[in-house]
Amino acid sequence: MAKKANRTDKHMAALLVEIQSRSDVELSDSSDPDSSGGAGSHEDDDYIPPARTFPTSRLVDSESSSSSPDQGPSKRARGRGQLTSKEPRLDAGDFEAQQERWHSKEEPDVDPPTLRFEPKHPPGPRIDTRVSWSPLSLFKLFFSGNVLHTIINNTNANAARRLAQGALYKWSPLSVDTFYIFLSIILFSGLVHVPSRADFWRTKWPYNFPFPKSTMSRDRFEAIFWSLHLSDINEDEENERKRGTPQFDRLFKIKPLYGEIVNACNSLFQPHQDISIDERMVASKARRGFRQYMKDKPTKFGYKLFVLVDSQTGYTFNFFIYQGKDQTSVKQRGQKQDGLSITSVMDLMKFELLGKGYHLYVDNFYTSPLLFNKLADNHTAACGTIRVNQEGFPQTTINDLQKKPERGDMRWIRKGNLLFVRWMDTKIVNVCSTFHKAYSGATVLRRVKGADGHWHRAAVDIPDACKDYNINTGGVDLSDALIQYYSVRGKTMRWYKTFFYHFIDITVVNSYILYKAVASVQNQTSMSQKQFREVLMREMVEHANAVVAEAAPRPSLTNTCMPVFRGRTGTQDRRKCVVCAAKEKEKAKQTPGYKVKDMKTPIYCSKCNVSLCLVPERNCFLEYHNMGLPAQSVASQPAPTP
Repeated sequence: MAKKANRTDKHMAALLVEIQSRSDVELSDSSDPDSSGGAGSHEDDDYIPPARTFPTSRLVDSESSSSSPDQGPSKRARGRGQLTSKEPRLDAGDFEAQQERWHSKEEPDVDPPTLRFEPKHPPGPRIDTRVSWSPLSLFKLFFSGNVLHTIINNTNANAARRLAQGALYKWSPLSVDTFYIFLSIILFSGLVHVPSRADFWRTKWPYNFPFPKSTMSRDRFEAIFWSLHLSDINEDEENERKRGTPQFDRLFKIKPLYGEIVNACNSLFQPHQDISIDERMVASKARRGFRQYMKDKPTKFGYKLFVLVDSQTGYTFNFFIYQGKDQTSVKQRGQKQDGLSITSVMDLMKFELLGKGYHLYVDNFYTSPLLFNKLADNHTAACGTIRVNQEGFPQTTINDLQKKPERGDMRWIRKGNLLFVRWMDTKIVNVCSTFHKAYSGATVLRRVKGADGHWHRAAVDIPDACKDYNINTGGVDLSDALIQYYSVRGKTMRWYKTFFYHFIDITVVNSYILYKAVASVQNQTSMSQKQFREVLMREMVEHANAVVAEAAPRPSLTNTCMPVFRGRTGTQDRRKCVVCAAKEKEKAKQTPGYKVKDMKTPIYCSKCNVSLCLVPERNCFLEYHNMGLPAQSVASQPAPTP
């Protein structure tokens, strides 16, 4: 202690000598009542001033500040001998952070502003719900006739190119009826799972399925699958020559169907007020540059899609395929561009199609104050989980949750229109919202450990934002579940065929959601998705058969024996039956004096052009054609009058 006191005395003495040597510094009088007893006056020489503590963020050094009066003396002033302090000063934001504190659930929150829900169209299907829609008619709304013929033409062109290159398989031009049967077999693969696609055509038990071998051979199906091509082959080759340049389009091979499906999804359904955005993975083993890895998804390797879904029904309203990091999205002209978490949401939110007043739910990958403020500028409210290290999240620890909080404990802070909530469930959940109140008395059932050590279900307090988030954020999960129940199966290393399968899944699920909405409006019992797919398959096969029958040449009256009336009624234009006349003539030869009867009929054969009786007592029409009597053996008759 003696050594410490000596060092202190020497330090204080040196400091006094330095101060006295500065002639232009006016020292305050020690007898001044304002200075006596203050924080800066101490009569004890052993006194050591306590060290000041400052927040680590936004510290401003006085030496680097300018010479303005608010920022302290300049270097020139310090050169004249003014006393300066090298301690950092607090920025204005630090004082705001010191005043910021977490509030408990007992403290009331203000009511946030409410956005009026004004969609562009009434929520629900944008089709006529008063008429009956079959599964195939709804499917055709997404797979239109235009895009169907485009795929057929491009597939035929690709098959011709493959054959010219030496491919060895039998090929006949693809038609509409054959393509519908091809689609029905693809849907069948989602209902019946077999180890190999060829097992569908096996004849031995247990793979002896009547369908699809009754409608299409295995070789024909494989030939169509091998030759399937969505884009124009000439334009595709031109795009390949641009590889490595900014003009190269990675998704060109799927563009015709991709754009058609997205436009149909946008135009056939108006989402309800609650919508959600999340990622979706499409499994694939194809080695493409934009294939992604997501460890938190069931499908870890594949292609990533950003999807906007109606939370109530699971309808896929909008989506786009992520193509990897865009090299043009780096800093340009010294300005930082918005990240993927912001651009993906703003691209999916087609405000001109949706309208105003929507509630968007996202997870912590997207949530940020910057994004929520952008959405608020477009009359859209948002809610989502948020990361504690996200810029703008409150960093204060005043009145924060305890180290081991009880289940149901919560804290909240409001910054303008942004509400930040921390809630203890199985772990601490952090949520940000622009349209919720902090707490309004809502509860949720959870398993809680009682004082006796046993677990039981009890009501636990829950913030409004957390409750609505749990209900509505699962829109993409619902859509994914509807797709995965009966997802079409097909192993392929061609990436564009993988997307072809996924587009079929989106089309069928969205068609099924439209069907359920129409059935609900008409107070009818809707089918399950499995039944819907079964009916859709049957209608595809029936439609294909109808197309074949319509295209086949119809039998004309000139080449088919058909009984036809000469006049408009049974009494007009009656003529002698050639069979009866021949019989009567034979009787007259055998029986002298026999009086010949005139047997007349209004019916004639359209091909043979002879009159024939067709009555229950005598079927001369059948007898004439069974005998095979030539037309010239009977008396020639005039042509029928039209």
